[in-house]
Amino acid sequence: MIFPDAPFPFPFGSVGKIWYNLPMNYTFTCDAELAKQPELVESRHLLTEWVRSLESSTGVPLSRTVLAGFSQGGAMTLDVGLSLPLAALVILSGYLHALPRLEETVKPPPVFMVHGRQDMVVPLPSAQRCRDELEASNIALTYHELDMGHEIPPVEIKLVENFTQQGF
Repeated sequence: MIFPDAPFPFPFGSVGKIWYNLPMNYTFTCDAELAKQPELVESRHLLTEWVRSLESSTGVPLSRTVLAGFSQGGAMTLDVGLSLPLAALVILSGYLHALPRLEETVKPPPVFMVHGRQDMVVPLPSAQRCRDELEASNIALTYHELDMGHEIPPVEIKLVENFTQQGF
């Protein structure tokens, strides 16, 4: 497992990183304007290049690579991963920046998504909208809602483990 770091410092504390700043009171809806935000555009480029470099640095082909992310990282995973020849995407408490931009030359990887019913950071309706948009785009999707908040409890890790062990 290799974990990329988000490129920007967390603005509300001395530790942590973010992929981009969200506007105050952001509602986590598909938002074409958010997708154009300069930090998000830069992060998209950096993450895409990082993922594309993995094959040469690890020897593992992208077709056997699972890209995963939590919260903003889940949104970035969808943003970047749907257009890359990856084995699968894992989205934990994530959301869509904007409607998927699917390329005709790359079949989108299957998506595994888990969201908490009591998530106070990324509200459940955001995940449900994401689920609906992915299904409407004919993307293979496995979706779970759990009684949890904005977190990654052991039961969620077990679900991810089961998904990845099934193969794609």
